[in-house]
Amino acid sequence: MLAQSSPLVREVIGSAIDVHRAIGPGLLESAYEKCFSYELAARDIEFQRQVPVPVVYKGVRLDCGYRVDLVIDGEILVEIKSVEHILPIHAAQVLTYLKLLKLRQGLLINFNVCRLTEGLRNFLLSGQS
Repeated sequence: MLAQSSPLVREVIGSAIDVHRAIGPGLLESAYEKCFSYELAARDIEFQRQVPVPVVYKGVRLDCGYRVDLVIDGEILVEIKSVEHILPIHAAQVLTYLKLLKLRQGLLINFNVCRLTEGLRNFLLSGQS
């Protein structure tokens, strides 16, 4: 689902746009994550990098090695990509991570585009706490 943008979401997207304008497309996801993290910190936006995503199966919490790129201010999941095209599986990944982390909002940002707005998807789950 496409989500409405809060002031924090707009600030996060603005940070990503600044990174994209400065270094452009064509780099690895890890480079964008580091630059994006630098930009968030410069704007005093609270975030965590490489947050573990536990899988709960039949009531048992399992560490399967999944990690989300960023969680902003404890409420917005950010998954960074640097791919030719966003695929349905990328959106499904964000939605699954949101459910597993019990978060409501997620951004999928593909930096491998000419204009960052072309690589941006904003998700909002209803009924999450």
